[in-house]
Formats: sequence, structure tokens, C-alpha cells
Amino acid sequence: MFEQASLLILLLAMLTLSSLDRIRIEVVSIAGLLAGYALGLYPADQIFTGFASPVVITVVEILLIVQVLARARLFDSLAARFAATRPSDFTVIAGTSALAGFMSIFMNNIGAFAPVALRLGATLKIPRRQLAMPVSFAALLGGLVSLIGTPANLLVSDGLAKATGTGFRFFDFAYDGLPVAIAGILLIAFRVQRLFPEPDETPVTTSPAARRVVVERYIPDISPLIGVRLSDCPVRFGIKPHALIRGDNFVFGPLDQSVIEPGDVLLAEGADAVFADLAATQALMADAHPHGLQPDFTHVEAVVMPESTLVGSRVRSLEIFHRRGIAVTALSMRAPRIEGRFLDLQLSIGDILTLEGPRPAISEALEESECLPLASTAPAEPALLSWRPFALFACGVAASAAGLRPDVAFAGVVLVLALLNHLNIRRAMADLNWPIIIMLAAMIPIGQAVASTGAAETIASWLSLVVPITHPLIGIALILFLAMALTPFVNNATVAIVLTPIALEFARAGRHAPDAYLIAVAAGASLDFLTPFGHHNNTLAMGIGGYRFGDFLRAGWPLAVTSYGLALLLTALFWL
Repeated sequence: MFEQASLLILLLAMLTLSSLDRIRIEVVSIAGLLAGYALGLYPADQIFTGFASPVVITVVEILLIVQVLARARLFDSLAARFAATRPSDFTVIAGTSALAGFMSIFMNNIGAFAPVALRLGATLKIPRRQLAMPVSFAALLGGLVSLIGTPANLLVSDGLAKATGTGFRFFDFAYDGLPVAIAGILLIAFRVQRLFPEPDETPVTTSPAARRVVVERYIPDISPLIGVRLSDCPVRFGIKPHALIRGDNFVFGPLDQSVIEPGDVLLAEGADAVFADLAATQALMADAHPHGLQPDFTHVEAVVMPESTLVGSRVRSLEIFHRRGIAVTALSMRAPRIEGRFLDLQLSIGDILTLEGPRPAISEALEESECLPLASTAPAEPALLSWRPFALFACGVAASAAGLRPDVAFAGVVLVLALLNHLNIRRAMADLNWPIIIMLAAMIPIGQAVASTGAAETIASWLSLVVPITHPLIGIALILFLAMALTPFVNNATVAIVLTPIALEFARAGRHAPDAYLIAVAAGASLDFLTPFGHHNNTLAMGIGGYRFGDFLRAGWPLAVTSYGLALLLTALFWL
């Protein structure tokens, strides 16, 4: 009884800390792993067994292969051909989302979200608010279709293999996943233009795909803004003033009585393209870089991720950048109110920093602070003008679909890519998303303890007092609901690890085959449409599209309800 109670308390504490996004996810996971050992939930020889798990090894292999596929530029060519057809806005949104969903069947969701969709949207002048969220949701939906589409699918397949001796086949998930993905992509593509219509009042100087940023710029002597009232800035120059500083003091008073003078400093918000145009005409100028311009300087945009150490910090306190000679030149932020100077602005999840400085220093600082660059800060590797990586990956998929273990099949693909000099394993390993891999490996022994300590049986017994879980459809509906309720706040792999033993206990209590229950876990763990921080894709979309928290609720709840009902129906149809 002590083991069960201590495990449930440990899981609750870890889930709470993870959802708060104040402590890095790998730190929470390792702390929980060691705490589980201290509580006697598993012996010492099982603490690090997760790092040798076939699931973790397969995830690492897929991430290595995706690095090669991203350089092959096949999808860039497809995007260019699609753009040449001049399709309608709905076709662009639906087609780009479908492309991201298809890519997500075979690669990680972020890899499917970022490379093609945003470049295609910029080419066709689709507003980012109409494109970023559908593509993010489509990448999540695409992961439902295959065994390697998301780590949650690998985890539930591993759980089934341990319970019955045989895991899911490569495309078993497609019975549920493919119809749900198609319906979801069409639904969000249809709704997004109505939810986020392009504003009619957008100044003509603003590109419809431009991101709104906050900057602080000074007024040179030749600026056309001199003599202009702050109230006239939105109409004449397409910027929204927030503060006017003169001699280090704020100029207070009504906007229609505050007139810009030479040497003033203006804190303003507007499209990034507008500020670029104003800088080109010397209407608004940025301060000189504190370390002077150097040949290797570059501009990089980076998103503040949920696990970033920068969350809650103010611009003036970002020593991780300042000590490396990196300047923060602009900020695209979610905060509804902007007060004080630019250096007083406080960072939150999904904000986008515009950084200027040495390329290697920016890359190092972003890695240390857990921020994700929207463009690579490393020197670009040469594009692969070869079909071989895709052919080799297709062979690995075919071998896995034919019954070969995925970790073995994709290990062969990695080996051949390395032998053909398409993959530098040492360099590629350094670029992996290690926090997620460590979290996944650390959580596996804890998930196994849910079954071995009897905690899963206890939870199932409690739930049976509320609902008749021995009825298969009701049990599956409850499991699917629990997974969807947890995944907006916790990593989907964690959801799968925690709920897999509980789903197996549901099946045992009702004397049913566990397949349907585990399919429900996998589906629910990936149906994450309600918050911007449940999955990294949504966090990226929040920053890129300039969404608010409530925008995800408005756009996501119809998709979540539809996906829930359709997934439940399909699970009952194909798996019961």
C-alpha cells in the first residue's frame, strides 16, 4: 500500500511540475527517476533501463534520419510546384496542412511543422494567423497514423508487446488515425479563415504575413516622423506607439498632443517588415551594437519554449545573451499590455526574440537557454540532391511494416546513410533534442512501476466505482478522455507511459483484448489542440502566428470534440 501511495504522489508531483513549465523537463524526469528508486519502487539495476529501451533507441534513430531528409529538399521542390499553381487561400491552408500531416507520419512533428509550411505561406502571402495553427494541428494529427509518427505510439506498442508478446504493426494506427487526420485537417482549414480573418485596417505597407514586434528606436535628425503626433503614427506609418522617451524621461500626455522631436526614443509595436522599411529610410534607427558590427554577425529569431530558462525574465536581465555580445533587437510577445522601456519587457512562453550577434554565440546561447531558433544558427550543410535518403528510409519503413523490429530496421538505415556519407553521426548526435530523449528514458521505469506496484489496479478499482469500466466501450471512452485531458498540460509521451498500464488493467478487469484500450491511449495522447504549451508545435505556432491562449481554445475545442467522437467510433468499429 505504501508503494502505491508513494508512486501516485510522485506521479502527481511530476505532472504538476511539468505542467508549470518552471523547471526543465529532463530535470523533473531525472529527479522523479531517482525519487522512485529512493522510495523502493524499482531496484537499482532497473533505474537506467529506459535508456536501453527499443522505444528510446527508435526515437533517436528517427531523429538522426530526419536530419538527412531535411537536407534533401524534396519537400521544398513540392512546395514550389504547389505555389506555382496559384491556388485559393483555402486550398493553400488545407494543402499545406495535409503536406505537414503526411510528413508527420514518418518524422517527428516539429520536423513536419517547420520546414515547408511557413515558407510556402510566405510565398503565397497567406496571413500567419491563418496558417500556423492549422499546420501545427495537422502535424499532430499526422502522427496518429503510423508506429513512428509519435513516441506515444511506440510506447503503447511496447506495452502491448510486453503484455501479449506482440506489438502493433506499422500501420495499425491508421485505422483510427487516418480518418481522424483527414477530418481534422479539413475542419480546421475551413474554420481558421473565419476565426482569424485578415484585418481590413492593416496598413498597405504591411505584408499580410508579417509578424508584429515591439522595438525601441531613436529618431534621427532627418526622420520624417519629426513633428508627427503619436496619434497619427498608426495611419501614416503603420506602427502603434507605446511610449515616447525624451532625455531618459517619459513624455506623458494624450497621444494627440505628444509630438515627436529629434533625438527622442520611441517604443512602438508594428509589423517587422514596417520597421525594416522605416530603418531603410532612416525614419527610426536602432542603437549601435554594443560590440560594434562584425563580419560574422547574423540575425536570428528564436521562440521561448515552455522549458526555457528565460520564461519570466526581463530583457535587461538576459545575461546569457549580453555576456556573449548578443543584442536583443526586437520582441514579438503575447502580453496584452506593454509598459515601461524595452528592457523592462518580461518574457513568456511563445514569445519570439530577434537576436543580433556572432553566429556561433547565438547558437550556443539558444541551446543553453532552451529556446528554439526559427532559422538555423549553424552554418548550413550542403543540400542533398539525391533520392537515396528517401529510398533508404522507405526501405526501413517497409521492413518495419513487414514485421522487423523498428529499432533494428532503422538502425540499418542509419548505418547505410553513414556509410554513404549522408550522415555524420557524431555531429548529428550533438544536434538531437536530448531533453525529450532523457525525459522519455527516465519515465519508462516509473511507468513500469505503475503496473508492478499494483497502482494501475488500484486506479482501475477507484474508477470502477464511478463508471462501469468492464463495459468495453465505456472503458475505452474513459481512457480516451483521460489521455486528451492530460496531454494539453503534459508531454504526450508521459501521458502514454502513465496511462498504458492503467489501460491494460481496464482490459484485464473486463476480460477484453487490450488492443482497443491502447489505441485509445495513443490517439488521446496526440489530440492536443486546447493549449499552446502541451506540445512544442503549438508553442511554435503561438509565437509565429501571434496567437493568444484563448485562440487555441476557440479553434481547438470543435476539433477536439470531433476527434474524440470519431476516434471512439473508429476504435469500436475496428478494434472491438
